[in-house]
Amino acid sequence: MFKILRFAEGTLKQTNFQRGEPQNYLAHSWLSDDKIVVGTDTGRLLLFESGDQRWETSIMVKESTSETKNLDIIQESESLIQFPPLSSPVPSYEQVRATSSHSQLTMPQVFAIAAYSKGFACSAGPGRVLLYEKMEDKDIYHESREIRIPVDPQGNDPSQSDKQDILCLCFSPSEESLMASTSKNQLFSITMSLTEISKGEPAHFEYLMYPLHSASITGLATCIRKPLIATCSPDRSVRIWNYESNTLELYREYQEEAYTISLHPSGHFIVVGFADKLRLMNLLIDDIRAFKEYSVRGCRECAFSNGGHLFAAVNGNVIHIFTTTSLENVSNLKGHTGKIRSVAWHADDSKLISCGTDGAVYEWSLSTGRRETECVLKTCSYNCVTVSPDAKVIFAVGSDHTLKEIADSSILREISSFDVIYTAIAISHSGRMMFVGTSVGTIRAMKYPLPFQKEFNDYQAHAGPITKMLLTFDDQYLLTVAEDGCLFTWKVYDKEGRGIKREREVGFAEEVLVTKTDMEEKAQVMIELKTRVEELKMENEYQLRLKDMNYTEKIKDLTDKFLQEMETLKTKNQVLKTEKEKQDISHRERMDELLEKQTREVQDLECCNNQKLLLEYEKYQELQLKSQRMQEEYEKQLRDNDETKSQALEELTEFYEAKLQEKTTLLEEAQEDVRQQLREFEETKKQIEEDEDREIQDIKIKYEKSLRDEKESNLRLKGETGIMRKKFSSLQKEIEERANDIELLKGEQVKLQGIIKSLEKDILSLKREIQERDETIQDKERRIYDLKKKNQELEKFKFVLDYKIKELMKQIEPRENEIKVMKEQIQEMETELERFHKQNTQLELNITELWQKLKATELEMRRERQKERDLEALVKRFKMDLHNCMAYIQEPRQLKEKIRGLFEKYVQRADMVEIAGLNTDLQQEYARQREHLERNLATLKKKVVKESELHRTDYVRIMQENVSLIKEINELRRELKYTRSQVYDLEAALKLTKKLQPQEVSEAVPTESKVGTAPTMRLNEQEETRRIIEMQRLEIQRLRDQIQEQEQVPGFHPISKIRLPSLSKAEVDLEVQTKRPSSLQ
Repeated sequence: MFKILRFAEGTLKQTNFQRGEPQNYLAHSWLSDDKIVVGTDTGRLLLFESGDQRWETSIMVKESTSETKNLDIIQESESLIQFPPLSSPVPSYEQVRATSSHSQLTMPQVFAIAAYSKGFACSAGPGRVLLYEKMEDKDIYHESREIRIPVDPQGNDPSQSDKQDILCLCFSPSEESLMASTSKNQLFSITMSLTEISKGEPAHFEYLMYPLHSASITGLATCIRKPLIATCSPDRSVRIWNYESNTLELYREYQEEAYTISLHPSGHFIVVGFADKLRLMNLLIDDIRAFKEYSVRGCRECAFSNGGHLFAAVNGNVIHIFTTTSLENVSNLKGHTGKIRSVAWHADDSKLISCGTDGAVYEWSLSTGRRETECVLKTCSYNCVTVSPDAKVIFAVGSDHTLKEIADSSILREISSFDVIYTAIAISHSGRMMFVGTSVGTIRAMKYPLPFQKEFNDYQAHAGPITKMLLTFDDQYLLTVAEDGCLFTWKVYDKEGRGIKREREVGFAEEVLVTKTDMEEKAQVMIELKTRVEELKMENEYQLRLKDMNYTEKIKDLTDKFLQEMETLKTKNQVLKTEKEKQDISHRERMDELLEKQTREVQDLECCNNQKLLLEYEKYQELQLKSQRMQEEYEKQLRDNDETKSQALEELTEFYEAKLQEKTTLLEEAQEDVRQQLREFEETKKQIEEDEDREIQDIKIKYEKSLRDEKESNLRLKGETGIMRKKFSSLQKEIEERANDIELLKGEQVKLQGIIKSLEKDILSLKREIQERDETIQDKERRIYDLKKKNQELEKFKFVLDYKIKELMKQIEPRENEIKVMKEQIQEMETELERFHKQNTQLELNITELWQKLKATELEMRRERQKERDLEALVKRFKMDLHNCMAYIQEPRQLKEKIRGLFEKYVQRADMVEIAGLNTDLQQEYARQREHLERNLATLKKKVVKESELHRTDYVRIMQENVSLIKEINELRRELKYTRSQVYDLEAALKLTKKLQPQEVSEAVPTESKVGTAPTMRLNEQEETRRIIEMQRLEIQRLRDQIQEQEQVPGFHPISKIRLPSLSKAEVDLEVQTKRPSSLQ
């Protein structure tokens, strides 16, 4: 429903009437005195002006449907807003989500609207805010910008961290910033100038201060050496705060819920109790990293000792004590029958105090692991416990509305809490103050020792029950956390307003833990950055030089252009000056001419105007005479009109007077008719009144009789009611007493139900433990039974194995001798192989030298033959030319010229031919040698490849056979080792001594026939290996003979650089092992 009410004349009156279908309205905001914007759960925005709808729009969805479907599940698990009471008419956020989830999951819901000068802002689905601005000409608003909640990279699921519903929006008075609160109890802000900068893309909110807890805070801890606070919450996060700078230093989310936390006194480690495990973590410079995990499930309370060498962790009704040095479980303190709620250490860490739901307060001695003092009150479920600085008095608070002072296993005093349940307690280290937290969220400050009267100060802080409370080591700050998800730091003052100061010998530590890998990575990054900086410097310098060069060139070009332009402008200026002087002269001449013309024209115009004025004056006089005549004529017409008008008026008055007389006569007749009707009406009225009086008198008589009867019945009923009232009062008292009894019984029932639930959970856990232990016991019994069977079998085999060992020892000795002989043979073979390799290399060198000599001689032969051919050709040509010259014997001049030509032709060209021939011969010889060498190289490579392939195949085949033999030898060795180990185990089991060994040998002789079958089975295999080795030796000898034959063949080039592999130690062992069975045969 949507109603607009106006306050007028002391009441609220509705001014609008809803039309159309009813909708679920979630938010509204006034834009002006008569305009209001309303948002619905279907993403619609409606604008109403003076009660009438003026504008409507729907918000468009930009997220995918899969994300919006998952949004309900995430927000149900992460929502921490409290439900309002049943009497509250305002629906909560959770109720709105529940009702809207049935209708449309994908539609954005408008939970918040805020108005500002340009328009308004509204939430548009998870993590999204839209800004609407007013159009200039129309009363219509358009979407101008979009703002989103940023993704949290440190969250457990960063993709879902921005899916938070915005529940409230607010602008600052100056409209410079926009604030938003979300369903996860987070506060965001954004400056409006940023939204104007980011056009086209959505802007993003920023955390107002830092990310806060979105659920109740269950763990709180502080340390001595650093101003740190550690908190944890079921929102699966662990946060480290600094109470001096009021900042969030570290923040980490996990997969499991965190129930409790404790901070080491040094401030470098924390212990966190998760739902699945207890984890010991390092506080690094930028991370929280676990280095030890304990299988303690659902740890609800943990605490480091004051010295930091121990820490206690609670698992149900058991306290586990661990050391921080060896990280081992030192002791387990058992005695509580209910869940342990709180743990406190003594100042010297020698004792530990615990309290629980079973109403017990125990003081444990860590040296013995036993209880020293105990105080049990089953009607009270304790919430928190602490101890005085002198460790003499224990203070405990619980569900019985009292603060108990316990000493020597007895309650000294009980101080009432005045109808409030105490949930937490803390005492100062100086022993002068005590602070108590209540279930209402208030903090009570008391003096210590506790006064007998009601003397304390209440401070309202939280909106829910306080879960934890601590004082810092110097007593300057009080730290409180509650179920409302808030952490408060209180500055402690005395009554005079002075702060409590404790002189610290050493200031807060500034050391931070950093892992070696992080340091190495950062050092590497630093080195890379330095190199990058140097490279960038070099690049920048180079670019600057280039730019300087370019700029200098540009400056030169610009200066040249500027000088040229200056010169051109100077020339233009001179030209313009000359033109200006010419124009001035011409202008002056024109001005003189124009002035002369003007004077002439003025004189002419004066003459003309005088003539025109005379003519106009004559016309004016004529017009005056005409107007006088016209006035006289109009006066005559007016007089005639007045006379006709008076005559018409007289005629009209006479006509209307006659009509008036007729109308008056008609009126008199109508008045007489009315008078007659009035007389008749009065007579009828009198008759009706007389009839009514008679009826009224009859009715009066009847009702008087009935009144008398009713009065009598009333008197009787009053007596009966008095009796009934007395009975009712007595019954009401009984009902009140019963109601009080019922309330008391209900309270006891609630307590008993809580105890029963806790006991049921403990029973289930104990049953699980019993089942697990039964299973482990059964497994161990089965193992014991199997081991007994194995022991019996081993005893049986022991005698057999003794005999086998002795036989094998006898066989090993001759084989070792054979191994030595084989090793010597192998060494001799290796020396022969080395000698053969040396001979091959020497032969290769001799062959290469001879081949080079052959090639050189062949080249010289070819050159000489070519020279002979060239000379024979020259001689033939010369003979032919001489024969031709002989024809000119009789002509001396021509003969002289021909001979001179022959001389020039043959003598000089012959020299040139010799020089050119020498160069060509050298080149040809070089090319021939090169071709010959390349051919030789190709043939040699082919031969080498073929021979290497042949050798490789033979080598691989031999190696495979050797490997198979080595495997068999290794298997035999393993069997020997295994038999030896079995014998050793049997001897150790039966505790046999050396004195009994001869008797065992004599007993084992008759069983020789049975046992001797095993080695005979292996003789066939050994014979096969021996035959294979002999075959390999024959093959090696054959290959050597082939090599020697090929070495003797001319033109064969053996492989110089490839040597046969030497026989390895394993191969030697193989040959020795194969010889041993032959000797045994």
